[in-house]
Amino acid sequence: MRNLTASILLAIGLTGSAFADTTPATPTEQPTTAAVSSTASTPGTATPTTTTSSTTSATGNEVKAVGTETTKPEGENTPVTTAENSENVPSATENTPSEVQPEMVAGGGFAEDLSVMGMYRNADLVVKSVMIGLLLASIVTWALFFAKGSYLISLRRRLRNETAQLVEAKSLNDALAISKKFGNKSATADFFNDAELERTYSQESKVASGIKERVEMRMERRVAAIIRELGRGNGYLATIGAISPFIGLFGTVWGIMNSFIGIAHSQTTNLAVVAPGIAEALLATAIGLIAAIPAVIIYNIFARMIAGYRGEIGDIATGVVTLVSRDLDIENSKAR
Repeated sequence: MRNLTASILLAIGLTGSAFADTTPATPTEQPTTAAVSSTASTPGTATPTTTTSSTTSATGNEVKAVGTETTKPEGENTPVTTAENSENVPSATENTPSEVQPEMVAGGGFAEDLSVMGMYRNADLVVKSVMIGLLLASIVTWALFFAKGSYLISLRRRLRNETAQLVEAKSLNDALAISKKFGNKSATADFFNDAELERTYSQESKVASGIKERVEMRMERRVAAIIRELGRGNGYLATIGAISPFIGLFGTVWGIMNSFIGIAHSQTTNLAVVAPGIAEALLATAIGLIAAIPAVIIYNIFARMIAGYRGEIGDIATGVVTLVSRDLDIENSKAR
């Protein structure tokens, strides 16, 4: 009889615990459920004390279950924050970094002036020095291009006009008469003056071959002097074209090094934070290429123009030697 009563009471307790598990749990229900589970885990002990506790727990569970059912509609209208819900709801402090980070990115990154002048103003002192030096080199390059380019063009035009006038000269005296119209700064007139000076110095000499050799040497020296003078400034162009990319690369390396130091200090690898510094560094390389590429192109243009001019004045020097040789042969023929 006692076993039957204990079984009935145990069944009632298990039913009440199952009903309590299906209802929303509250913080006060945790100890009761634990008591029921402890009672259910010892079904073999059917003592009066156990019966009383199980009856009490079952009855309490039923009362509390009914209480939760009656208070549930009110709980739906009024949100209640519990310990379990507080773990699932994200706190405001957890969302703070994600909300602040865009502001930091905007303030330290793309909010900055990323134009050319803005990047120059925000660059490091070493990078600024590199940029200024490269800009000065670029100014020198273009100044040489316009000044020397116009000078070479005018020289070649003048030389061609003088060459066209000297076609009618049959002797050195005729060429000297024509060259007096060219002015004091004429390279063609200098050639004929040198030949006349050598012929004057060699009046007592009867060896025509020696006079011709000395005239040829004078012509070679004159050509070399003219080409040497025209080559002034090409060394600057060659130097600028050769070292400007490396100077710009030095500024880039320095700027990127500072950017990595900034990454280490800020402890972030966000591209928006380090992009301005890297852009400023790359600007130095861009300016280096802007200075180097025109310098190389202009140097090649001047080299071709000077080579063409050298060929033209070489023809004039050869014509002077030809006129001197003809005059000497005619004089020797008359002397015989």
